[in-house]
Amino acid sequence: MLFVYTNKVISRHRLMPSHLVLASRSPRRKRLLRILGIPFQVEIADIDEGRLEKESPPEFVDRLSAMKAGEIARRRDDVIVIGADTIVVLGEQILEKPTTTENAREMLRSLRSRTHTVLTGVTVCGSARGSAGGSTRGSAGGSTRGSGENIQRGFVEKTLVTFGDISDDQIDSYIASGSPFDKAGGYGIQDDRGALFVERIDGDFYNVMGLPIFRLNQLLRSEFASLFASLHRSGISHGSELIR
Repeated sequence: MLFVYTNKVISRHRLMPSHLVLASRSPRRKRLLRILGIPFQVEIADIDEGRLEKESPPEFVDRLSAMKAGEIARRRDDVIVIGADTIVVLGEQILEKPTTTENAREMLRSLRSRTHTVLTGVTVCGSARGSAGGSTRGSAGGSTRGSGENIQRGFVEKTLVTFGDISDDQIDSYIASGSPFDKAGGYGIQDDRGALFVERIDGDFYNVMGLPIFRLNQLLRSEFASLFASLHRSGISHGSELIR
């Protein structure tokens, strides 16, 4: 396995003592994580993403992000794992990815001229030396658990998004592009047309894309500094995902 960069190829062992795994297949999260300049792998966690009875939206995304990170961490003892999950909440209703054209149309119409909430749960498992495991999850909004050097940290980021008075023609045109079907809430703020629906954002823009990169960066630098230390020792300046 090799890490590939703009100007150099570096074998995996040079990145020790720690390296990073993103437990998500989202292309948007991968694109955002590259901003940190840290080499990373992508591994997909196989978990049940169903919501528990009486589970609040913040508790839901908090738990799912912890399950994603924890599932990978149990398989690997040499990495730091990032798990993330994003949902769109309108009132008390969670809007997941639409499954049909009519479902997408109803979802986008329900968001029209209203403010909804985007929540992203983020969990990081591992240690300063890159060994994962041995920790339990705390409450939503900023959990902290650890045993010895093995730790787990997490938070839930909240952003308020207000849609303008978009027309049915705009909605139908957006649905015809196929864009809504892989996104919670049926829209992507990074899409050319999806961006035109948004009148106002209160909070982290990148949270709406699926990864609150500022807060994640602060967490990694404060709790998992070895990632950056090994990066500097290797003389690496640009991050990339792992090419298998």
